[in-house]
Amino acid sequence: MRRLLYLSTIVADLGSIFFFIAPLTALPLVVTLLFSEWGLFFPMAAVPALFFSLGILLKRLPRNERENRLSTTLCSVALFWFTCAMVSGIPFLLGAHMGFTDALFEGMAGWTGTAFTLMPSLDTAPHTLLFWRSFMQWMGGIGTIAFVIALASSTGLFQGKIYRTESRDEPLMPSILSKGRAIWKIYGLLTFLAIGLILFTGLSLWDSVNLALTTISTGGFVPHDGGILSYNNIFLEVLLIPLMIAGALPFRLYYLIGENRRWSLFGDEQVKLFLVVTALGTAVLTYDLVYFNNLNIGSALFQGVFMTVSALTTTGFQIVDLQTWASVTLFFLMMLVFIGGTSGSSAGGIKLNRVMLGLRALVWWFRRLFVSGKVLIPFRSEGRVIPRATAELETAKTMLVIILSVVVIFIAAIIVLQFQQMASPINGILFDVTSAFSTCGISTGYVTPGMPLVSKWVFIIVMWLGRLEVIPVLVLFMALLRGSD
Repeated sequence: MRRLLYLSTIVADLGSIFFFIAPLTALPLVVTLLFSEWGLFFPMAAVPALFFSLGILLKRLPRNERENRLSTTLCSVALFWFTCAMVSGIPFLLGAHMGFTDALFEGMAGWTGTAFTLMPSLDTAPHTLLFWRSFMQWMGGIGTIAFVIALASSTGLFQGKIYRTESRDEPLMPSILSKGRAIWKIYGLLTFLAIGLILFTGLSLWDSVNLALTTISTGGFVPHDGGILSYNNIFLEVLLIPLMIAGALPFRLYYLIGENRRWSLFGDEQVKLFLVVTALGTAVLTYDLVYFNNLNIGSALFQGVFMTVSALTTTGFQIVDLQTWASVTLFFLMMLVFIGGTSGSSAGGIKLNRVMLGLRALVWWFRRLFVSGKVLIPFRSEGRVIPRATAELETAKTMLVIILSVVVIFIAAIIVLQFQQMASPINGILFDVTSAFSTCGISTGYVTPGMPLVSKWVFIIVMWLGRLEVIPVLVLFMALLRGSD
């Protein structure tokens, strides 16, 4: 009985959220009407109708009146993402006549902001489905931002509680946490700016809207089979570089700049590290492309910059065939994909703040090895001294997420290789699995509608795990197996 009440509390928390997103998911119906795609009206209308019905049903479930535990919140988040992917796959199932697994894959790729797709043809697909794909990634992007910021600032699961304002012991963005409208304003403003800028490159309003939605959300869906290269527009490719970066920077900095709190983007340590890693990645890729692929310095530099930014922001836009790259170059790009963007953005990966905290922790631990146990070595972060107990706890959590991420990628790659019927390059499969976990979508070509059914399910689960940074999904599995004491 206690287990049923606990699980009921988890799903009951989702009722209000489904009520909120139901009207938003009705927006693609406007596209259905504009392009007179009447055959897709009911498949598309089923999405908001089902979300609304779920909201009514779940809110009526009994729940535990005690204060919710962190585990309940994490379970709700994990269940929310998977439910959204399932419901959002209905238009692909009924409208595009895709199989259940392929439709779920498309929904999961949309909500997690991964550029993988199993649609057989994008150029001939209905406008409604193309816009729905882009809009899913846009909604998933803002959902991720809200989840990461709220969790880091209110629960301390990650290292959010060690970053405080200088004068007060409170989170950096109390008003954003209490009023989600601030996030929507920032996200919406960036999206509209992106639409306007892309229009200046000569693209149609249709393509500009779709690309803006998937660029700011670092999702990477493109409404054409040829991807970004299908536009044959160098100005667009150049413009996408700063737009991808804009979506992968911490949204709390946009807020602070707007509030005139004397913060700048370049004053944040994550941003500094992002720029350093971008420069390093560009240098390495450029050198490899000149040395191994015999490209001229100009072409190698542009490809190096674009692919470094696309990988690090986990947007997933692709302007090269990775099968032509050397294995060492592919491995280095995979490392950039795994790292990902900054915390508090729509980017995926393990995040730069974890890399930064992990490196500091290693230096701190090694320094303590060479001094007496009575000597106190302070742990510093952003110019502040962090209490030893807090530093050890948060660095342990950071290392746990990184280790779990590596384990998930390793196990997933083993399963895919085990059930792979045809010979495929191991480095290509490992790259695509890592890309799925980091919700990037840059591919070596393995992810296709024809890959084995087991592989499709592995990628679905890996995208889900990676988008929520492993812990919430694992907690959900534990709750389903064990319940709550």
